[in-house]
Amino acid sequence: MGILQDLLKDIPVPKMVKVRQNFDNTKIENIDQALNEKLQQESIRSKVKPGMEIAIAVGSRGMDKLVEVTANTVQFLKDLGATPFIVPSMGSHGGATAEGQKEVLAHLGVTEESVKAEIRSSMEVIKLGELSNGLPVYIDKYASEADGIVVINRIKPHTAFRGPVESGIMKMISIGLGKQKGAEATHQLGFKYMAENVPAMAKLMMEKTPILFGVATLENAFDRVARVEVLAVEDIEEKEPALQALAKELLPKLFFEQIDVLVIDEIGKNISGDGMDPNITGRYPTPYAKGGPDVNKMVVLDLTHQTEGNANGVGTADFTTQRLVDKMDREVTYANGLTSTVCAPTKIATTLANDKDAIKAAIKTCNILDFTQVKMVRIKNTLDIAEIEVSEALLTHVAEHPDMEQISDLFELSFNDEGNLKD
Repeated sequence: MGILQDLLKDIPVPKMVKVRQNFDNTKIENIDQALNEKLQQESIRSKVKPGMEIAIAVGSRGMDKLVEVTANTVQFLKDLGATPFIVPSMGSHGGATAEGQKEVLAHLGVTEESVKAEIRSSMEVIKLGELSNGLPVYIDKYASEADGIVVINRIKPHTAFRGPVESGIMKMISIGLGKQKGAEATHQLGFKYMAENVPAMAKLMMEKTPILFGVATLENAFDRVARVEVLAVEDIEEKEPALQALAKELLPKLFFEQIDVLVIDEIGKNISGDGMDPNITGRYPTPYAKGGPDVNKMVVLDLTHQTEGNANGVGTADFTTQRLVDKMDREVTYANGLTSTVCAPTKIATTLANDKDAIKAAIKTCNILDFTQVKMVRIKNTLDIAEIEVSEALLTHVAEHPDMEQISDLFELSFNDEGNLKD
C-alpha cells in the first residue's frame, strides 16, 4: 500500500441524502412585449433619428433570450429609421480575433440572419483618452465611427471583485467595447482597482462617444430572464447599482453557512468563466470578492466535455483527480490567467488517483475531530444546484430550513473498481 493510501485507508465516507433546494422561479413569459414596453419610453425613442448608423454591442456571455433581445432591439431601431449593426463586444474572447469573435456570437445564436443586422467584427480600436491613473481607454473602431451606440448585457455579480457596479452595462462599455486592448489594460492594474476603474472608464466613454442607451436583463436562479430594463445613457451611472443589488438577491445559492467538504462533480468554461461560480462555492479567485458559504475543503472531480480542456478554476479547489488533470489543456488554461492576471485558479490542485481518494483526502484535512460527523455537500456543478446531496450530519439543518427538503433516504456513495463515483 502506498503512503497516501495508508493515510486515507481509515477515513470514512459519509452516508448521503438527496435534497431539493427551492428558488424563486418568477420569469418574464413574453420577452418581446416586456422589452418593447421599455424601449418605447420617450427618453429612449427621442435619441434615435432617421438615417443614424447605430452600433449594438453584444457580448460573449450565454444570456437567456440573447437572440430575441438583440433582434428586438434591431427592429426597434429600424422602425425609427436607423441602420443598426452588431459589434462583438467581448474583450479578448474568441481567441482575440475578428473571426473568432464572430464565431462566439454564432455559437450563442446571434447571426446576421437571426437578428437581421450586419455584424462588423474587428479587433481594431481607437484610443479615447486616459484616466487620471494613466489607464488608457479604448473603443472598437466600428463603434467609434457610428452615429450612436447601444449596449446589451446581463447584470450580475462579478466573481473577482465587489463594487456598486460589477458585471453589467458599465462593464460592457468599458471592457466589452474596449476589445482585447481594453480588457488587457483594465486587467493590468488588477481586480483590486476594478471596482473604480470600470465605472471611471465607462464614464469617460459615455462622455466621448454617442452611447444612447443600455438594454439590461436580470436572470433568476434558473438562468431565465426575470426582469428587463432599458437605461438611457444619462441614467446608467445612477440606476445600475440598484439593479446590481437586485441581481445578487436573485442568485441561486447553497443554503449553508459552513461546509466541511464541498464535492463538485464537474467544472468548465460553459458553466462559469471561473469553471464554477464562486458566488455559489464561496471560493473566489481574488481576495477582492466575498460571499457564499465558508467551505473548509473543496474537491473538483472532472471537466465538462464542452470546456475542451480549459480547467480554469481547478486551482481554487484543494483537491482534484488524475482524471481531470489528464483532460487538462494547459496552454488554453494558462492563457486565461495570462489575460486576466489572476493565476491562482489555473494552478493544479493536490491531485489524487480517483474520486474516492480525493473525497477522503478532503475529509481527512477538513479540521474536525470526528470524521463520521463531516458536513459534506455534493453538487453536479454550480449551474445545477436545485437538487444536491448532503451528508447525514446536515440532516437537522435541512429539516429546519424553509427552502430545503429531503427527497431520499440515506444511501452510501457508490464507487466503481477504479474508485470513481458511479453515475
